[in-house]
Amino acid sequence: MTLNGNVNSNPAASDETLLFDFGTLENMDDWLIVNDGVMGGLSRSSFVLSDRNTAVFSGIVRLENNGGFASVRTRAMQFQLDGFKGILIRVKGDGKTYQFRLRTSDRFDGVAYRYHFETKANQWQTIAIPFDEFVPVFRGRILRDVEPVSPKNIQQVGIMASDNQTGEFQLEIQWIKSYR
Repeated sequence: MTLNGNVNSNPAASDETLLFDFGTLENMDDWLIVNDGVMGGLSRSSFVLSDRNTAVFSGIVRLENNGGFASVRTRAMQFQLDGFKGILIRVKGDGKTYQFRLRTSDRFDGVAYRYHFETKANQWQTIAIPFDEFVPVFRGRILRDVEPVSPKNIQQVGIMASDNQTGEFQLEIQWIKSYR
């Protein structure tokens, strides 16, 4: 679900918790780049704070050597999202589709839960992602017999550029919140 304009147009706006505000974040120490190089691929990405009070996730996705993804995720931490209904993310994209990803384990290569969202080139959007719309995956394959994501167990959040969308990408992020 995409909400255009201010987050205040969202009926849940009065009951949100800020997870990351990239306008006040002083460093990116809690964030890790994980690209397809972990399996021989050639994709590259960076995640940096900008002078516009945002973070910018950018790079290039390449398919050579069985590659095809670039991602950024937090280090393992306890988000304590029990009782929340989903995630809100304020982004300005490039017209490509991205994945917002959650992990409930601190394992580097465990099950992830993904949600695809489309961006509009050079337009700010607020994306609302209900927890019950996340799909469990492992290395890009949908898992059938896995429990739905449990908000109280979320340990990592992240963003991925993939899905055979080769070439350069750029996603600017203002903040990430949870909503009730």
